[in-house]
Amino acid sequence: MATEHRDPPWSERGGSGASLLVLIHGLAGTAEVWRPLIAALGDGWRGEWLAVDLPGHGRSPRRGSYSIGGYAADVAALIGRRRDVVVVGHSMGGAVGLALASGWFGVDIRVTVAAGIKVRWSGGELDRAAALAARSPRRFAARDDAAAYWLRLAGLDRLWDTGHQGVGPAVNDRDGTFEVAFDNRVNAIGAPPVRALLAAVQGHVVMARGADDPMVADDQIRALGLEPRTVPGAGHNVHVERPAQFAGLILGALDEAAAR
Repeated sequence: MATEHRDPPWSERGGSGASLLVLIHGLAGTAEVWRPLIAALGDGWRGEWLAVDLPGHGRSPRRGSYSIGGYAADVAALIGRRRDVVVVGHSMGGAVGLALASGWFGVDIRVTVAAGIKVRWSGGELDRAAALAARSPRRFAARDDAAAYWLRLAGLDRLWDTGHQGVGPAVNDRDGTFEVAFDNRVNAIGAPPVRALLAAVQGHVVMARGADDPMVADDQIRALGLEPRTVPGAGHNVHVERPAQFAGLILGALDEAAAR
């Protein structure tokens, strides 16, 4: 049986040291969304960091299909044999982080911070996700129109404008027309199995959300057996909206893990 050739996802590394901070964006995002957080962490993080464009996003190749487990395997290959790894994931990327922390993918995760994971899905929401997955890519005559469309997909339309430097990798020029660098079929992932992933997690785990995030509520996180860490004044993209506060939350989680 033929197997799909899997080119590695695009990634960027910075910093130095034995520890590794892995940053995993959410649906339709790219690694660019982490730049405010990296800057906010500053000297608080004394190690290397790794930010990835998940396949089907940004500068990474597209795949025949997508899954939380497939993404975890991709990121695990980038991590390699590291002994002190911290994962921070947003939304869908948070679920990928939980999967990595299970130990199923051959990496040892010391701390996982998952922010903004949508844990409850209605039948209608799942139907809409399936419909989005079946859509053909949209083409735009103007680059700014494609950029504005991507900003809406990523939930960044009230945070960045079309000229923001972080938008560049999210828009492709196709012989004079433009499309977003996001594969609609990623929507077919649907609802991640958060409860099952949490049951398998090794190491310290924190579930976080912006106080104004409409996609997940405190009581929904408590129903999973965890106390939510809430960032005031932030919505769904907490790492972009309140990077300093979110950086403090991450560093606090590291201190908690060290005290255990």
